Amino acid sequence: MRHLLDTHTLDRETALRILDVAEDMSDTQSREIKKLPTLRGKTVVNLFFEDSTRTRISFEAAAKRLSADVINFAAKGSSVSKGESLKDTAQTLQAMGADAVVIRHSASGAPRTLATSGWISAGVVNAGDGTHEHPTQALLDAFTIRKRRCGTASRGRDLAGVRVVIVGDVLHSRVARSNVWLLTTLGADVTLVSPPTLVPQNVSQWPVRVLYDLDEALADGPDAVMMLRIQLERMNAAYFPSEREYSRTWGLDAVRAGSLPSDSIVMHPGPMNRGLEISSEAADSPRSTVLEQVTNGVSVRMAVLYMLLAGERDDERGRDL
Repeated sequence: MRHLLDTHTLDRETALRILDVAEDMSDTQSREIKKLPTLRGKTVVNLFFEDSTRTRISFEAAAKRLSADVINFAAKGSSVSKGESLKDTAQTLQAMGADAVVIRHSASGAPRTLATSGWISAGVVNAGDGTHEHPTQALLDAFTIRKRRCGTASRGRDLAGVRVVIVGDVLHSRVARSNVWLLTTLGADVTLVSPPTLVPQNVSQWPVRVLYDLDEALADGPDAVMMLRIQLERMNAAYFPSEREYSRTWGLDAVRAGSLPSDSIVMHPGPMNRGLEISSEAADSPRSTVLEQVTNGVSVRMAVLYMLLAGERDDERGRDL
């Protein structure tokens, strides 16, 4: 695997390989000494043009647990804020000897530009670009669903027959887009639920069912309900009457969560707007996987970095984690 730029073009075999390697990484994280020597001597740069504490820390932890050297590069206060272009930044990282670049950018397509421009030889991981995609979030979500569903027998399993309902601000959500493509590639049945104003115009081309009534979607007893964050910072218009109205109509409260089958799970990519898209009762219930998703995110990102920087070499001699 040379880069990880999206899930739209990620094939089933590669996706399952990432999830299976993440299982191996997860197993190592239960040891007393969690650090592995796998990427010793490699340099991973976290290149974040947008603020993101959770994703950046998760990638940093993943790289460090594989013994890589990590450089955190924030656009604010850097040369970027003084007008330096993406090309100039990339060439600087190339000169520094970066082996992998984890990039988050407000412009959709920026990671692909970095990966295909010839400016840099490093492997590129998309950590979120505009409203386009966030592939490692979708991978950790799929990992979490598979883990809850299959337990210790997860390896090699896809998500055939799993019913997932994704609820909320689909229009602005790169998480929703990445999950739609990955989950359907793995065989899941995906339903989107959203106010009509927060549904993308091209959704008819997506392999999903679209509903506008959350109670109707939950009545089918889905295996997983994924609540999306309302991205108020990306909204410059009134997409729904009020936050109170949104919560009443499309929020997952204690009553709705309680109506789900006993083995259904509640997911959220974080950070959560408690009381808006999800209630505290639903977020903190035993069926919630919010904290598991954070833990699993480190294992999945370890797997991605491993496959980018050491996978081919170690596949030749066999993995020994």
